[in-house]
Amino acid sequence: MDEPRVEDADDERVDLVVAGAGGGLVAALRAAELGLSVLVVDRSEHFALGNNTSMSTAMIPGAGSRWQRAAGVADDAGRFLDDVRRKTGGSADPRVAATLAGVSARLVEWLADHAGLDLDLVTDFDYPGHSVWRCHTVPDRSGRTMLAALLAAVRRRPEIDLMAPAELVDVEHDGRLRGVTLRTPHGTESVPARALLLATNGFAGDPDLVRRHLPEMAGALYHGSEGSTGDALRLGGALGAAVAQLDAYQGHAAVAMPGATLAGWATVMHGGFLVDRAGARFGDETTGYSEYASVVLDRAGGEAWIVVDRRIHEACLAFRDYQETVATGAVRWGDSPAELAERTGIDPQGLAATVAETGLVARGERPDRFGRTHWEAPLAGALAAISVRPALFHTQGGLSIDEHARVLRPDGGPVAGVYAAGGAAVGMSGAGAGGYLAGNGLLAALGLSLLAAEHAAGTAGEGGADPD
Repeated sequence: MDEPRVEDADDERVDLVVAGAGGGLVAALRAAELGLSVLVVDRSEHFALGNNTSMSTAMIPGAGSRWQRAAGVADDAGRFLDDVRRKTGGSADPRVAATLAGVSARLVEWLADHAGLDLDLVTDFDYPGHSVWRCHTVPDRSGRTMLAALLAAVRRRPEIDLMAPAELVDVEHDGRLRGVTLRTPHGTESVPARALLLATNGFAGDPDLVRRHLPEMAGALYHGSEGSTGDALRLGGALGAAVAQLDAYQGHAAVAMPGATLAGWATVMHGGFLVDRAGARFGDETTGYSEYASVVLDRAGGEAWIVVDRRIHEACLAFRDYQETVATGAVRWGDSPAELAERTGIDPQGLAATVAETGLVARGERPDRFGRTHWEAPLAGALAAISVRPALFHTQGGLSIDEHARVLRPDGGPVAGVYAAGGAAVGMSGAGAGGYLAGNGLLAALGLSLLAAEHAAGTAGEGGADPD
């Protein structure tokens, strides 16, 4: 992929500074559409390959989209919100959850029509917690492909300048936003600005913050951007911002070894299962890949194998991440459970017993002792196993925001001119890891960016009045 153009900021006052060139690019594009001048900054010159947006599977929920209507899927924001409440046990921030459910369909349609994304509805398997098909993605289901399309759209807009590497280190605010200070390889630079979007992700890359707020994941791999070190918490704290749900996060139980690629949870939803070194299952895998990360840590000692067959393997090749997992040699095959055990080091008797037991369960001949009810089909023929480790992907708590993505103070009033999106803000996943639905992270990153740009444009009136 071509590197994005890098341009210097001029000395004129910028309508919107976007800190973070992941989901924040949506804010840049929407703001430019609405006539604003935009400066995007990112602390890494390699953001196009290394931020959390590029590392995602590009799944974006859209409740009530035209793709759903074409597929005969009945859905709307209310149904999506019901799913969120059910999955989070009612712990999700009600305003943020309702806002994101409400904007989701408009977001995916805008991404296709205005940002050039080639989106379609995922209908080949069900994601845990979504009661209908509502995840939309690009053809190879790769965040890199999605981000490349957003960057191409950014390069076409003369209203947008991009600086990388350039780290946001300070915000000048005296009741209104006056400007920002950036650190670049050439020193520091002050940029006057009317509005600021913090799209710097969360704090999952800071071990001390993880130990403080997510102690159960302190021993997990971190599989995310090296820039996710809590910049928004630091900058927001200096502005007197409130924070919420700092214990919320997305984990993942299927980072494949030795290449640290993503095996993906389609392996499970198509009928695969996880075993420990003894060849035994240890829970209901379909509860969700996020919360199952801590289960693998607690019950399998942080080391497990996903067992699939040829049918599942071929279905998962639709994902670029899975293709890369195959390319690393992580998918090991055996014509029988005994042969597979020999090639992986799994206990052969335990694996054979588990394969036999899950076959009975998947055929409906006995209930699953862990309560799993979703079995697409029993495994058949040659079997494969993928060594996986649990990982922390990104945090889902952060700065408190309103329905316009404005950062809020503890008294509920907005920090004038300052917005937050994605991992920088409180999301819609509620407390802990159990409330995460597939696509929650991208929806918060892209959807809140869209709303922030629209609010900044709507309040920047004649004479350049500041957003408040």
